[in-house]
Amino acid sequence: MSYAIIGFGEIGQTLARAFARSGIDVSVATTRDPESFASDAAAIGPEVTTKTLAEAVKADVIFLAVRFQSHPDVAKALPSWQGKIIIDVTNAYGVPDEDLGGQPSARVVARAFTGASVVKGFNHLVAAVLDQSPVVHGGKRVVFLASDDEGAATEIGALAENLGFAPIKLGGLSEGGLLVQAHGNSWGRLIFKDLVTFD
Repeated sequence: MSYAIIGFGEIGQTLARAFARSGIDVSVATTRDPESFASDAAAIGPEVTTKTLAEAVKADVIFLAVRFQSHPDVAKALPSWQGKIIIDVTNAYGVPDEDLGGQPSARVVARAFTGASVVKGFNHLVAAVLDQSPVVHGGKRVVFLASDDEGAATEIGALAENLGFAPIKLGGLSEGGLLVQAHGNSWGRLIFKDLVTFD
């Protein structure tokens, strides 16, 4: 399984550090020239490599860590995303519900990435919290996952565990997804809830 992070802002860099902490290789890309952020990526660790957007989207699993409004630009990188898993880390805060057609934002993302399995996840915590060790007082920090594809949710759940987190599945994009996304100028009920599970 190969992994890529599209977007190298606060969340993108936080995710890259999570991969590096766990010794898992990941490529990072933006719409900019990779040389423009190569030194920042190299500072995170040897597991993180910079690529062009066209190269990065060849990965099997892709974290979409851009502004919600930028997702259509990324979607244009491939004519079909068949067989790929997109992890939607975006937050559509401030986007009017009518602009989403009354749909959860992750469903709007799913429509743009034709053929992909979309998992909403890793978006409910601010970067500063997500960047901390996922091991807290002997427990593990929770990441929520929602998807209409159970197999994809299970695959990303396993990845979350490998990154040190405790995944909790919330169901489909129209059920659980609504708990971890913005609605206009308000947040879903599980956004910013920093939870820890103990075995």
